[in-house]
Amino acid sequence: MNKQEFSLFCDALESGEIRVAEKIDGKWKVNTSVKESILEGFRIGSLVQMGDFVDKDTVPARNFSPADGFRLVPGGSSVRRGAYISKGVVMMPPAYVNIGAYVDEGTMIDSHALVGSCAQIGKRVHISAASQIGGVLEPVGALPVIVEDDAFIGGNCGIYEGTLVSSRAVIATGVIINSSTAIYDATDGSWIRPDETGRIVVPEGAVVVAGSRPVKKGPGAADGIQIYCPVIVKYRDEKTAGSLQLEDLLR
Repeated sequence: MNKQEFSLFCDALESGEIRVAEKIDGKWKVNTSVKESILEGFRIGSLVQMGDFVDKDTVPARNFSPADGFRLVPGGSSVRRGAYISKGVVMMPPAYVNIGAYVDEGTMIDSHALVGSCAQIGKRVHISAASQIGGVLEPVGALPVIVEDDAFIGGNCGIYEGTLVSSRAVIATGVIINSSTAIYDATDGSWIRPDETGRIVVPEGAVVVAGSRPVKKGPGAADGIQIYCPVIVKYRDEKTAGSLQLEDLLR
């Protein structure tokens, strides 16, 4: 792949013609060739001066116009080349969306939020201030972080290592989820652990808050030490939905 071919590849990513991962027959599938091409773009790029920054010439920041239907509020935000941003998306400053990311219509990306490389964000998602949505560019066969339609990510959250946040789930302020973070479901006493692909799947409509659990072995148990544990306290209902309607007024 040469630089001209990579530029055409980025055009296809930005138009939504191709994407890193997509849901087929109810299951998310990763397009490894797309990830490989993104990595190739970094390899063939040359370092150049970009205003106050220095980066590879193959992956500059994107430019937008009103015709794109994307509200990019002034104040230091940036979207990198090769990221898809749908109409109706709002991005508050400062925030960042990296190459290979896919952000669908009606989503809000709040201040100090990050959408990492290859992350897939659904329709009408709210990513609150200071939250980090990790990407997962490598290994190429691994699914990226995915946040499905109508999910809500509270402030100062971290969603990493291929986690799947299913549709309508609510992740409360300060929750961290990665591949080694088992989630306790307080509604039935079960544990959600990594699936066969090694990722955590937050169930549809789950309301997850930050919690803790006691250490059961060793000196920590005797000393009453607790360790971090996300907890599902309930599943989304009309009251939960009502508390989120304010977001529609901000768009």
